[in-house]
Amino acid sequence: MAARLIALLLCSLPALAAAGDAAADAERADRLDRAAALKAGAAARRHQAGALLESQQAACAKRFQVNACRDDAKAEYLESIFEARRLENEGKAIEREIQREDAAQREIERAAEVERRAADRAEREPRVAAERQNAEETTARHLAEKERKAAEGARRKAAEAEKQRRKQAEHAARVAEKKARAEQKQQVEQK
Repeated sequence: MAARLIALLLCSLPALAAAGDAAADAERADRLDRAAALKAGAAARRHQAGALLESQQAACAKRFQVNACRDDAKAEYLESIFEARRLENEGKAIEREIQREDAAQREIERAAEVERRAADRAEREPRVAAERQNAEETTARHLAEKERKAAEGARRKAAEAEKQRRKQAEHAARVAEKKARAEQKQQVEQK
């Protein structure tokens, strides 16, 4: 009874999950797009920071306080790089969260599949046992029939052998009788 209930629940899960899957898939796609946008924005910010540093370095070379200007440009570059890293890490964190959710979903599906297979196996076991029993009985009947036919063949062969032996004995007796008559006749004629 419990196996049937589980089977019914498992059969109804896809219909229920289909409605929720569409919304979940849309939300997942939005989150993946956001993660990709964050990572792309981080890459663009890194590129812009590098280009800005080069242009500021060239401008600093024309100034009076070159080192102070370069330090300010380097500090601004590092601030942009740190922000780019933060954005990239945020995007990676979103992707890792989605991967954890996907792994958890796969584990749920795997557990449901194990339950479904166990229910199927429990449902099939009596039928398979009955089929196995039927096959064993059929095999036993075939073997008994073969043994019966073999015994019948052996009896028939023994009867035919006995019949042949009797014929040979009768023939030998007739031949012996004819020989005895012939010998008698020959003895009578010789007298």
